[in-house]
Amino acid sequence: MQKEYKTIKEVAGPLMIVDKVRDVKYEEIVEIELPNGEIRLGRVLEVDEEKAVVQMFEESRGINLKKSKAKFLGKTMTIAVSPDMLGRIFTGAGRVKDGGPDIIAEKEVDINGAPINPYSRDFPNDFIQTGISSIDGMNILVRGQKLPIFSGAGLPHSEVAAQIARQARVKDDSDSEFAVVFGAMGITFEEAEYFINQFKETGAIERSVLYMNLANDPVVERITLPRMALTTAEYLAFEKDMHVLVILTDLTNYCEALREVSAARKEIPGRRGYPGYLYTDLSTLYERAGRIKGKKGSITQIPVLTMPEDDKTHPIPDLTGYITEGQIILSRELHRRGIYPPVDVLPSLSRLAQKVWGKKTREDHGDLANQLFSAYARGKEAKELAVILGEAALSDADKKYSHFADEFENTYIRQGIAENRELEKDTLDRAWKLLTILPREELKRLKEKQIEKYLPKSK
Repeated sequence: MQKEYKTIKEVAGPLMIVDKVRDVKYEEIVEIELPNGEIRLGRVLEVDEEKAVVQMFEESRGINLKKSKAKFLGKTMTIAVSPDMLGRIFTGAGRVKDGGPDIIAEKEVDINGAPINPYSRDFPNDFIQTGISSIDGMNILVRGQKLPIFSGAGLPHSEVAAQIARQARVKDDSDSEFAVVFGAMGITFEEAEYFINQFKETGAIERSVLYMNLANDPVVERITLPRMALTTAEYLAFEKDMHVLVILTDLTNYCEALREVSAARKEIPGRRGYPGYLYTDLSTLYERAGRIKGKKGSITQIPVLTMPEDDKTHPIPDLTGYITEGQIILSRELHRRGIYPPVDVLPSLSRLAQKVWGKKTREDHGDLANQLFSAYARGKEAKELAVILGEAALSDADKKYSHFADEFENTYIRQGIAENRELEKDTLDRAWKLLTILPREELKRLKEKQIEKYLPKSK
């Protein structure tokens, strides 16, 4: 039931207080009508006796407290979904942004979704090939997983995210279609154009749905955008049987928007001024990834977040790490040396990798990845030792490991921005070729039959 009030009492930033309201519900949508007839949208954020706190989706400037009206629509925020959304670009409020016609809705869906019943969850165990060796070979992405990318200001996380969106596919699964839902929050116009052009030039736009919120768009849109993106993904995955990859960038801007709204509500701040419910709020996004028993489709999630001052203990990456199944960390040192993608494989982690290595991929994958981790870590230690004591202090074995670390970074981690590497021929075989740098007796994490089968014979 719709109710209209002329009792707007106060406007503070993105928040508006309406007095003397009755039977108003949490998350209810509100239309604010200005004296000139303009309509702006908001949602009920809090209800206290006869007062309702409304969060504005658009700017609050120009609202006349005495002459403006607030109409409570009696429903929560929904989004119109349809298979025709593929290939289209939308704003953070769900409006068409690409100049095309409006979507003819198949149904209206609440953007807040519903949590997946833990009993109904199916375990993620299918390999998604991204075409990036440092991810596919060592920190693999699994269908139904949530695997964030931890980056920093100035690092090429946008390029990495766009490359994954273009190249990702479920290996050896032709039964279901693959789709990408891409949500960008608080990005610049240049970044938005880059993403759109990347999708269009490669043809990936045909299997993608893009949601774009620019830096000069309303801040509150950054709170609704990821929920709209995930609602779209749920529709495509669980009703249209598609494998959906959701990429959300940049989650730091989302958390900043939460902090701004929290400050406007005069809530007691938590760590570094972020609201105390930041963990809970992030989990409502991340936990919408997964697989459901009896459903062909799945949602795999790659949130991208920039760590302020490259600090892994900052609340956003810290809390994200508790919820997600690992992380891909980008290295500023590798980026300075011109290595793309600058994935720091040692602190990166995919907690589901061992469930897939050798089961959905080649039988040597797991042992090979462990050998690469071990050899690269020792090579890094040897290089650090050489800086302190000089290269002459290194043993012959240490020199080989140091050489291995250099070659590993230059031929395995480094690859072209448009280079799509196939797992077995381009990633695993490349790793075996690198291991010829080391003495055979140093390959202690590999089985003898694997060495005989895959290690290239020296000429």
